[in-house]
Amino acid sequence: MARKDPLHFLNVPRQMPRTTPASLRIQEFKEITGQYDRDQASEQAARCIDCGNPYCEWECPVHNYIPHWLRLVEDGRLFEAAELSHKTNSLPEMCGRICPQDRLCEGACTLNDGYGAVTIGSVEKYITDEAFKQGWRPTVDAEPSGKQVAVIGAGPAGLACADVLIRHGVQPVVFDRYAEIGGLLTFGIPPFKLEKDVVRTRRAVMEEMGVQFVLNTEIGSDVSMEKLLADYDAVFMGMGTYQAVTGGFPGESLPNVHPALDYLIGNIRQVEGWAQQGPGYIDLKDKRVVVLGAGDTAMDCNRTAIRQGAASVTCVHRRGEGQLRGSRKEYKNAREEGVKFLFNRQPVAIVEEDGKAVGVRFMRTRLTTDGDGQTRIEQVEDSEEVIDADAVVVAFGFRPQPAEWFKANRITVHEDGRVLAAPRGPFYMQTSNPQIFAGGDMVRGADLVVTAVYEGRQAAMGIIEYLGLGRIELPGQQLDYQTAV
Repeated sequence: MARKDPLHFLNVPRQMPRTTPASLRIQEFKEITGQYDRDQASEQAARCIDCGNPYCEWECPVHNYIPHWLRLVEDGRLFEAAELSHKTNSLPEMCGRICPQDRLCEGACTLNDGYGAVTIGSVEKYITDEAFKQGWRPTVDAEPSGKQVAVIGAGPAGLACADVLIRHGVQPVVFDRYAEIGGLLTFGIPPFKLEKDVVRTRRAVMEEMGVQFVLNTEIGSDVSMEKLLADYDAVFMGMGTYQAVTGGFPGESLPNVHPALDYLIGNIRQVEGWAQQGPGYIDLKDKRVVVLGAGDTAMDCNRTAIRQGAASVTCVHRRGEGQLRGSRKEYKNAREEGVKFLFNRQPVAIVEEDGKAVGVRFMRTRLTTDGDGQTRIEQVEDSEEVIDADAVVVAFGFRPQPAEWFKANRITVHEDGRVLAAPRGPFYMQTSNPQIFAGGDMVRGADLVVTAVYEGRQAAMGIIEYLGLGRIELPGQQLDYQTAV
C-alpha cells in the first residue's frame, strides 16, 4: 500500500505519549508514560519513511521488523502488527517500555538526524497492550511432540525460550524461586518503568498457550538438577545475574550501605503488597542518600529514593556526563525528578561514625590517554572531598554466581562465572553438558532485557534441533548479532 503522504514526517512532528509531570509522578510508583490511542499510534507510525536499509531493524538485538509493523499500525491492522511483532520478540510490550531505544532502534532511525526519530518503543508498547485488550492472543498451531523441557528462571531469557518451545510443540515447565514470574522484570525494575500488571498479563497469556510455571521452587534445594535431567528431555538455564559488584573500599559492609538490588527488591515487594522474602524493605524517607554508579540500575535507585521521600538524592559517577552507561532518557527523568548528579568522582571509602555510614569520601578523576591511545581514569591528587550521607546505595552492576551444582553436572564457566554456551552450534546455546542449554545474563554478563530475549529464543532453536525435531530458523535471529561467550 502506498504511503498516504510521503512528506508526513515533515508535517507531523515526533510526539511521545503523555508523560506525567515530575511534580506528580514522584508521589506514586506508576508508569510515567501514557499510551497512544489508535489515531495517535497511526499518526506517529506513519512518520516512518520506510528506508531501503532499515538501520533501526539492524540495531535492534532481536531484529524486529520495525518498518513493517509500523506500516500495519498506520493502516489500522492491529492484530497483524501484533502477530508480526511476536515473530521476533517474545516480550514486545516489556521491551517497548524498558529498552533504551535512544541508543538502539530510535538512535539509528534516519529521522533522528534533525526531524526526530519515529517513536518506535511507544508504538511497540501500544501494539501488544491494545491487541491483548481487544482479545488477540499468540497462535500455537504445532502438534505436541511429547518432548518436555525444564526451564530454570522465569526472567526474560526463560520466558522467551518457553514461548518458542510451546509454539513448536515442546512442553516447557518453567521453575523459579520467586512467587511471581518475570525475574528482574518483576523484582528489579520499579513499577514507574514497568507496572507489574503487565507481567501478570503476560503470565496469563503464556499459561493460555500451555506454558506451565512451578514457582517458589529453588533448583538445588527444592528440586535437584539431577532430577530435572532425569525427568526432562533437556534443560534451559536462564537464572540471570544477582551477585552485586562491590567497590572494594572500606565501609561497604556498614548497616546503612545497601546493595542496589536488595534495595529495589524490598521496595517493589512493599509497593505490591507482597510478603518479604530475603532482604526486607529499606525506607529512605527523610534521608540524605548517595547512590554510587550511573547505569540504569543506579537510575532506578535514584528515582525510587525520590519517591520514598528522601531528603536529597545525589548520584555520583567516576566518569563524565558524556560517559553515562545507562539510558539518556532515564538520566533525564531522574534529573527532572530532583536527583543531583556529580561526575568525575571516584569513591575511595565510606566514612564511618558510631558504626554506621555518615558520608562518602571521593577523589576527583580525569580521563587520560596512554601511549597506545587507550583512555583510562586517573585520580587527581589532593582532590579529596566528603559528601555527607545518611544512607548509601551501591549500584556498580551484577555478575553471575555459579550454583554449587554446576560442577557435578559438568557445566563449564568462564573465570568470571559466566556460563560457557555455544552461540552457533552445533546446537545454539548448548553448554558443556549436551542436555543443558543456557542464555541471557548468566552467559553474556549483565545486559539488556532484549538481549536476554534474543538468547532465550536462540537456545530454544538449539533445543528443538537437539531433540530431533528438525532445524528451525526464527525470524530476526540472524547470527551476525554478537553473542558473548
